[in-house]
Formats: sequence, C-alpha cells, structure tokens
Amino acid sequence: MTNYEALFEDEDDIFGGTPKSKFWDIANQASDDLVKDQFDKIFEKFAVMEIMLRNHYQDEEIQKMIKSYPLANEEEIEHHKKSLYIEFTGDIVCRLDS
Repeated sequence: MTNYEALFEDEDDIFGGTPKSKFWDIANQASDDLVKDQFDKIFEKFAVMEIMLRNHYQDEEIQKMIKSYPLANEEEIEHHKKSLYIEFTGDIVCRLDS
C-alpha cells in the first residue's frame, strides 16, 4: 500500500481542501458509472480483507478488534484514511478520459 503521508504537511495548499473533500469534489464530477465502478473495487477490496481475517479469527473477534483498534490508533487510522482517499481519487482521475 502506498503511503501519501508526506503530502499532508500542508494539505490545503496541495489539494485546496482535505483529501476527503477533494475525493467527493471529483467523485461528484465524474460519471455515475465510473464512480459506481470505483466503489465496487473498494467493496471488493473490503470483502477480500474480511475473508482473509475470517480465515484467522471468528466474526465476534473481528468485530471486537474493529471497535477497539481505533481507540488506540486514531492518528494512524486518520493518516491511512487520507492516503486511501488520495489513492481512490487518483484512480477516478486516471479513468476520467478513458
């Protein structure tokens, strides 16, 4: 996975907003089919990760981890979410002309 943390030092100058706001700006301008396809890829990635976790943990354990992990790792999660917004925005932008 790519880490775009270096871009966050002055995100307002680079993006004219947050990674989340730029994602939604671009997603709202892109065609519905392109955005739907991007969301399908996101859900596929989520499904793969969930299945991989289920191979090692029970559903109850997974839910407990999902609830407790953010409490101890809030900053790391926020940085990773920003990276994912940038990655998904780039995926949409790269497909705009295709």
